[in-house]
Amino acid sequence: MFGNYLIGLREGLEASLVVCILVAYLVKTDRRDALRPVWFGIGIACTVSLAFGAALEFGSQELTFEAQELLGGSLSIISVGLVTWMIFWMRRTARHLKSDLHGKLDAALQMGTGALVATALLAVGREGLETALFVWASVRAGGEGRSGPLVGVLLGIATAIVLGWLFYRGALRINLAKFFTWTGSMLVIVAAGVLAYGVHDLQEARFVGGLQDKAFDITGTVPPDSWYGTLLKGVFNFQPDPTVVQVTVWALYLIPTMVFFLAPRRGRTGRGTAGQDKQGQDTAGRPAPTTPPTASNA
Repeated sequence: MFGNYLIGLREGLEASLVVCILVAYLVKTDRRDALRPVWFGIGIACTVSLAFGAALEFGSQELTFEAQELLGGSLSIISVGLVTWMIFWMRRTARHLKSDLHGKLDAALQMGTGALVATALLAVGREGLETALFVWASVRAGGEGRSGPLVGVLLGIATAIVLGWLFYRGALRINLAKFFTWTGSMLVIVAAGVLAYGVHDLQEARFVGGLQDKAFDITGTVPPDSWYGTLLKGVFNFQPDPTVVQVTVWALYLIPTMVFFLAPRRGRTGRGTAGQDKQGQDTAGRPAPTTPPTASNA
């Protein structure tokens, strides 16, 4: 459940920050007339994401067992690739996210209502589709028919919405660089478990061999139905009897990905906090408390 909560929190917070930046910029520049198409685009993005998740869940139920395992394994691997790209992308561009969105919004304002809807749709929709795919894969890995993983995701998204609102109001400031580093590191561990589970699905679909070649079996020591077995499964997608292929893929993904992610970045300058960027303005586009409001900040 914790792993799924982390997914909802991380992805939801990114989407919340995007919404916060878009809305605050329009309010600050006195373009409240453009808020409606922006909210309309955000609503479409949320609807498409939910529909995509529903299609994954209910569409796969009509398939044969082997087809379900093949689809589930393939999409699990794709979702790991997407979330890994997202983690590194946010690590690289979080510092400039506000200025990038401002530039896109300025261009959309000149082009009209349709462009505003498209800007909001694309900005939020990408996060929503990634979330839907990775959550679906993670829920499958955590055990089908259980509500715990879904509850964890919903709680994470709810927390992200509250944090986004607090950022907008200027009531909360955290170090975004450290936040995304810590959550990114934990997501790499979660993704490694989802990847291993995806490979196991492909083995059950007979697309990949080695299903009977167990790397180890500690089911007697860590029973899957025990509280600690459930905890390890929910957080790390731990399996007490993985195959050799699963363990190999898990290690080949986790170790180099974690090393590259935690490696010091070149040319880093200053520390960023949620609600404040290097120009001294907060995420809502307002001047930081140390900077008096001026016309140049509008």
